Amino acid sequence: MNISFYDLSVWVFPVLIAITFHEAAHAFVADRLGDDTASQLGRVSFNPFRHIDPFGTVILPAMLLFAHSPFLFGYAKPVPVNFRKLNNPRLDMVWVALAGPVTNIVLALIAALAIHALSWAPAASARWFLDNIWNAIRLNAALAVFNMMPIPPLDGGRVAVGLLPRALAMPLARLEPFGMLILIGLLILLPLAGSQFGLNLDVISAILRTLTGHVIQAVLFLTGNA
Repeated sequence: MNISFYDLSVWVFPVLIAITFHEAAHAFVADRLGDDTASQLGRVSFNPFRHIDPFGTVILPAMLLFAHSPFLFGYAKPVPVNFRKLNNPRLDMVWVALAGPVTNIVLALIAALAIHALSWAPAASARWFLDNIWNAIRLNAALAVFNMMPIPPLDGGRVAVGLLPRALAMPLARLEPFGMLILIGLLILLPLAGSQFGLNLDVISAILRTLTGHVIQAVLFLTGNA
């Protein structure tokens, strides 16, 4: 796969903005709800270097891209949250978790609204701006959908732990140390294993792509681009 400088140039800003605002939103909401752990570590910040994880943000997505993975994903440095310091630990955990995906949806809406301003861009750079905008819409929609999977430590998993009855929440919470392994198994290893036997086991990726498509269509509709 040949990746040009132009390809990189239309992805770097959407990626940095999406992950930075996602993680900063977690830190900001946690701080407002009583836990200053992330704030003390400087994570309530729009400086992307405070949130980038060298492996999860750069190396892993690049490996999946070059391996032609059916679904790309990565992660930033998790925002540390001491849930016991929150004013209402179980409910506030839900708000802290939701802050990231909600922020990504807001960023997608802002990017889609920016399409209407393209007529003011210089003709020579209009295509570059448009590609950045489309990548921002797609990336933020994908991040919102992916992070809402009900598997800890993803945001959706923490929302589920906060809302489910304790009898169901506790076993789910205990999966958190194995969450990334479960995701790698579902999104990468299972489809690869199925391909060896002529089976299409790329079910989770297909569901994520479908849901992401619906979110993108909703964003375009709400911003008058559909």
